Amino acid sequence: MEPKKDYYEVLEVPRDADAKTIKRAFLKKARKLHPDVNDSPDAEEKFKEVNEAYSVLSDEQKRSNYDRYGDPNGPAGFGSDYVDVSDIFGGGGFGFGDIFDSFFGGMGGRGGSAQRTRGRDMGIRLQITLEEAAAGCKKTVAYTRLAPCEDCGGTGAAEGGHMHTCERCHGSGRVVEVQRTIFGQMQTQGTCPVCHGQGQVIDHPCETCEGQGRAPSREKVEVQVPAGVHSGQTITVSGKGEAGVRGDASGDLVVSVEVAESDRFERQGDDLYCTVQVDALQAIVGTTVTLDGIMEGERVTVEVPSGCQYGQQIVVERKGMPRMGMIARGNLIAVVRIETPRDLTQKQLLDIAALVAERSLDDSGTMSEEQEGESRAADNAAEHFAKERWHAPKNPFKGRR
Repeated sequence: MEPKKDYYEVLEVPRDADAKTIKRAFLKKARKLHPDVNDSPDAEEKFKEVNEAYSVLSDEQKRSNYDRYGDPNGPAGFGSDYVDVSDIFGGGGFGFGDIFDSFFGGMGGRGGSAQRTRGRDMGIRLQITLEEAAAGCKKTVAYTRLAPCEDCGGTGAAEGGHMHTCERCHGSGRVVEVQRTIFGQMQTQGTCPVCHGQGQVIDHPCETCEGQGRAPSREKVEVQVPAGVHSGQTITVSGKGEAGVRGDASGDLVVSVEVAESDRFERQGDDLYCTVQVDALQAIVGTTVTLDGIMEGERVTVEVPSGCQYGQQIVVERKGMPRMGMIARGNLIAVVRIETPRDLTQKQLLDIAALVAERSLDDSGTMSEEQEGESRAADNAAEHFAKERWHAPKNPFKGRR
């Protein structure tokens, strides 16, 4: 098995390199290895390797774990409030690769079209537990986005650089070309190839972002998840999507919440369903069952009525999920599962058999031959059991025909 490469060696930076040095090293290598500009058969694999190294060394927590334990996740993984997002979606297939496509494509868009200057919205999926959805939680999400370039402050210009009106299109961002054909002269209008539709050019562009004013960056953002949230609901973090070109407005980060299934509860709307196991004898006389609720430290009492049947639903009001943005809560519905006890003593079994025999009497006070046989057997067994163990009187139910 080939040993895993050292992330510092992959980026060719010293182990004490600061964040800016790591980012610059990553961008330098990524420009050379990106599949759009490198035709080598192993370019894509090397690009992924460089990206993996950057994703670890650009994250303070991952880098600390890597330096100390040799593993970005550390000996026991991250805390429950930390989420590393690797799947970015939205915008018609907008994915992780599109971040780099937007950056390494330069100021020109695909197919020679003008590049939009406002940053796109980004979307991530965030999975939480049902308990976290009930109480509400705060998650620190780590993700990669095109962020304002730190070296040029988002302007796209290097030190001493200035913005000038494009001489080719005179600031319009569009050029008209005249072609001669057999039908005469034809005019076509297209995007200016010099300023790529921006109308302005920088005489000394920033080397880090190549004049875009933005560059790929690993960032963290805190997401406040409200209590009572449902799967599929979204939380918008303003301005944390893709940064705009040369200081234009950034898009938003749209967080889609997924609530994981629970082993204890099934959620239906704001109501919670659970099962409670009840002894058959307890179901006959009624009982009280206490169980853990959805909230931390919460104890819920379920009153099981006498004569309860298998599958009967018992409603405990206001012990379900909180209604988002409200004080009210849904209900807890306990579904009863009745179990036949298997640890009864011989005497208990005989007492129950005698009770069954007594209940078997019909309205006229007589038994069928089969019932008489069962009753006699129970009487004899009870009498024998009493003589051998307790020397008790005969079964009081004997002779009741």
